[in-house]
Amino acid sequence: MSNYMLLLYAPEMSAAEQAERAADMPKWIELTNEWREAGSLVATGRLHPIVTATTVRTRDGETELTDGPFAVTKEILGGYYILECADLDEALRQAERLPIARYGSVEVRPIMDDPTEPAMTPLEGTSSAAA
Repeated sequence: MSNYMLLLYAPEMSAAEQAERAADMPKWIELTNEWREAGSLVATGRLHPIVTATTVRTRDGETELTDGPFAVTKEILGGYYILECADLDEALRQAERLPIARYGSVEVRPIMDDPTEPAMTPLEGTSSAAA
């Protein structure tokens, strides 16, 4: 079993969109409880809005602090799940179940158990990987 991080991205919401998405809350709670009861939920969390973010960069010994996220994108990182799954295929199946996949995106990334191990190649370990 390996751990996978499911990064939750969606466009920033208007008040009307926020109310619409709040209707998905029972599904979020159901999935979170299901994963917790199955023992596959390692961690989860929601992030404060991007206006609270600060990006830190150090170049040539100089540290630069920038308000907000570094990436220029229409979607923002709003939260995450870390799940213990048998393989990437299972992690992808679980990601598809999240309501945010309908209006945003879920990035699935394997977490290295040993930081000295080589990084996986894209789709390595899945049935969809090229043979």
